[in-house]
Amino acid sequence: MIGIRLANLSSFDLNLLRVLDALLRETSTVRAGERLGLSQPAVSAALGRLRAALGDELFFRRGQGLEPTAYALSLEAPLREVLDLTETLLRGADRFDPLTNTDRFRISGSDFFAEMLMPSLADRLTRAAPGMKVHLVDLVPDSYVDTLERYDVDMALLPATDLPDWVQSRPVFRSSFVVVARRDHPRLARAGIAPGGVIPVDLFCDLGHVLFSPEGKLQAMGDAALARLGRERQVVMTMPVFSGVYRAVAGSDLIALLPVQLARHVAPAAGLEIYAAPMPVPLAQIVMVWHRRFAASAAHGWLRDQIADLLAPLDCTA
Repeated sequence: MIGIRLANLSSFDLNLLRVLDALLRETSTVRAGERLGLSQPAVSAALGRLRAALGDELFFRRGQGLEPTAYALSLEAPLREVLDLTETLLRGADRFDPLTNTDRFRISGSDFFAEMLMPSLADRLTRAAPGMKVHLVDLVPDSYVDTLERYDVDMALLPATDLPDWVQSRPVFRSSFVVVARRDHPRLARAGIAPGGVIPVDLFCDLGHVLFSPEGKLQAMGDAALARLGRERQVVMTMPVFSGVYRAVAGSDLIALLPVQLARHVAPAAGLEIYAAPMPVPLAQIVMVWHRRFAASAAHGWLRDQIADLLAPLDCTA
């Protein structure tokens, strides 16, 4: 909670906390006023009262904007948590109506979800929650927890992993993997391997691979599965997005492992054929994660339910 340096909480105007939150978000008295529906002089006056009450400068001028002090930054996350909880308390879950809701949500996920979730989510929101706004932003696997904690995103879709206790999660689907190659791939054709067939392990390891990796790593689940056979493949290219993976495969003699749902979705238009890998690759459990501060938010919970419902048909049982 907020470590406010107050002599007497009863004399503090709690409306000033909304001003402080707006200033932290906008770093401008003009933009903060626009966010709150206040004039710039009114925001400046409120900032003066905040400085007096909290015993800190809070913001100082830098160029055309304001820069927060270390103390102001220390208040940012707990302040927003308090305001979120207060809003939930005042609004009440029974008042939530998706038809009139105008909340904005940021979802972190790979471009898999641009293909396999967002079109159907757009259709559902158009009918059920026309005022709700949703943004899909890039998944940054090594820092997704930080983005949740800093309010940069409201929820993330990613493979199951260890989570801190302030993150809540919900399994949404499991995915298996298949091999994709361009249509009429010469080496697969010479080997007599028809689409849908198993690529022999020697050929699989000899061909060049494209790997999906936002961080540029050269190994993934497929490599761990091969290692159990005492083999390794040749990863000659990595891509930060799945669309880059399958387009590189479509334009070359490289191959790639893709989630089966995405492979089936894009193969016909991309000129790809689907094959089976020579080794068993474990199912990947995909989860939706969010900060527990949103556990009681009716709008957040409603959107989570819609996403889980739309992704459920993607589940692979084996």
